Amino acid sequence: MGKSQKKRQMRRHNPMRVPDSHLPKGLASASASSSKTEAILPIMQKMESVDPAERKWACVAVSNLIQNDPSTRRLLQGKNIVGHLITRLSDSEEEVVIEAAGSLRNLCIDGGFDICAEMFNKNILAPLKTFVPKISSTLSQFLASPKDSPENAQKLVYEFADNVITILWCLSETSNKALNAINEISLVPFLMSFLAARNNLPLSTVTSAAQCLYVLTDENPVIIEEVRTNAEYTACLLSIVRPDEAAPKSNGKDKDTSDARATAFRVLTCGILRNISPIPPPSIAATIDLDRDAVLPTLEPVLSSTSLQEIVQAAQQAIDQQESIPQLENLSLKHTPKSDHKTPSELELERLETQLRTVQLALEILTGMCATLPDPEVFSGAPDGDDQDENDGGSRPAKPSNSGADCTLGDVDEGIDDAPDVEMGAESGADVPQPPAFFTTLVAPLLKFVQTTALSFPPLGAPSPHPPTTSALSAIHVSALECLNNIFLSMATSMHGGSAALGLDPASGAAVFDAVWGALRLVGTEIAGAGQERRREMWDIGVGVLWGVGNVFKGTLVPTEEQVQVLVQFCNAVPDAYVRVKTIGTLECLAQHPDSLNANKIISSYLLSLLPPNANPPTSTEPLLQAVSALIDIYSDETLPYDVNFRQDRYLDALVQSVEGVRRAVRGIDKKKERELRIHGEEVRDNLLAFIQYRRGLRF
Repeated sequence: MGKSQKKRQMRRHNPMRVPDSHLPKGLASASASSSKTEAILPIMQKMESVDPAERKWACVAVSNLIQNDPSTRRLLQGKNIVGHLITRLSDSEEEVVIEAAGSLRNLCIDGGFDICAEMFNKNILAPLKTFVPKISSTLSQFLASPKDSPENAQKLVYEFADNVITILWCLSETSNKALNAINEISLVPFLMSFLAARNNLPLSTVTSAAQCLYVLTDENPVIIEEVRTNAEYTACLLSIVRPDEAAPKSNGKDKDTSDARATAFRVLTCGILRNISPIPPPSIAATIDLDRDAVLPTLEPVLSSTSLQEIVQAAQQAIDQQESIPQLENLSLKHTPKSDHKTPSELELERLETQLRTVQLALEILTGMCATLPDPEVFSGAPDGDDQDENDGGSRPAKPSNSGADCTLGDVDEGIDDAPDVEMGAESGADVPQPPAFFTTLVAPLLKFVQTTALSFPPLGAPSPHPPTTSALSAIHVSALECLNNIFLSMATSMHGGSAALGLDPASGAAVFDAVWGALRLVGTEIAGAGQERRREMWDIGVGVLWGVGNVFKGTLVPTEEQVQVLVQFCNAVPDAYVRVKTIGTLECLAQHPDSLNANKIISSYLLSLLPPNANPPTSTEPLLQAVSALIDIYSDETLPYDVNFRQDRYLDALVQSVEGVRRAVRGIDKKKERELRIHGEEVRDNLLAFIQYRRGLRF
């Protein structure tokens, strides 16, 4: 059950805000579903106009046109809008350059990998590199003599800096090639200058700098080393997240938006500190326990005070009241709204999205912390916790990720919107083992973020009423599942003697299993359609959580007919071999409830159907090995009530018939390319032969 971190390509810290995956491929489908097709030609014509006012108008129009509109964005891509906007970054008029950067920034955050890759391939870094020293020089002048520069001029520079930094952040998540190119720009001093001057700069620009640095320090050794070995940088970062540090002042008019951004800024800084840990002396950050003394106290209020249902209600109200964006045909060159034009409803939705993204980020950070559990000191909040076994080895269930929850995340019965109450421990007593601190403080609060809402996913076959909100909500659900996955994986690999040895009440296991199952039930099983990627991801990770819970509470979970039926159907339908492995593992755990003879029979019959020579189509190697291991584990104790199924239905004969097919599958694993899998396969093969011999020796 070894832990593996998420692959870099899965670590988009700001997932595509406005997906177009619900649309059929090609420009024809985009043209058919866009109401702005006729507006595109005038934009492209004015983009190349000799009149700078028309070029500026065209850049602004792009931002207005693509807002929450993936169809029109795709049509503009088909007209090489990315190439045209990159050209405008070298325009002779500064206002055109500023608006072009704003449109490119919006394309980056809305469109995701494909557009970012297109920008990189069309050499957007060439003009961006020239902007960095110019922004640094201007920033220094503003900070040295703030009264000498008009406020409007400062505002333009800060907005431009925000756009450039955001584009660099998005590009750095596109590919290793793009990341390596950005590493060569020497961005760390540039970004840290914004954090150091945070009290004199707009909070939105400072937060973008923190976001960019957070992404650049994610498993990027060159940047990590540059930041962690600079005592001035680490002291600055620590001063942002320490409880006695006041939040950065905001120049904004909306206090709620300011508060949301200030919280996001502090959480991002926590992420940077964790990315660069451990921090060496002589930095002051090397003298404290970062997780316990800085990170968790910052993240705790974010998670404990957030109600997804309340946010969704507010978002739905804003969506219903949303004002229309000025129609393109009604815009004149004199009265064009700026590319950052926002209506009151849009500002409210933006504030709510910032709040949701901050929760997502907190969960992402905590998932990383849970990848190193158990650590009793961190999650108990006490410097001298009791000794706990920290063994992290084991067998092969679910993969972890990168996030968790907090040392004082509240009572386990509080703060769960739609999840059932979960009593986490066994009855207290002098001789009764107490559950690990991280179990009681993390699991129940995380369950509330697993429960879906009305805006969590787009409707089947249609876009969301507000894609950015839906994107953020679904990312939160996935992050919470990843964190739970790491928690139960850690517990299953480190416990000896079952859940009772950890002081865990079997009822708490059933409650967690039912809460996660209830969330997956609401997600639904129609997950194969276009635009439903997040629903699929929920199931892919969710079955891993169920497997982890099942391993910790093996033999105590009472399976229902619905659970068995749906898991079997899911296992048959899912194409990914590892997800099938997790699903088979979950079924294995459910089959081991001693008194559920019928469920045991259904599950075992299904597992046998995956074995050669009768599997049709043949089962791929890893699921096959898991099915064999599951059957051995289920029937390793012939005294259990459900063993009657093994004897009456002659399962031993089926296992004997599978031996040659299992041997063939193991021989087919390449020793050089898949060494660990080959070793695992040989172990399963040998266990199968020994199990057959053992069962024959019983002579039932």
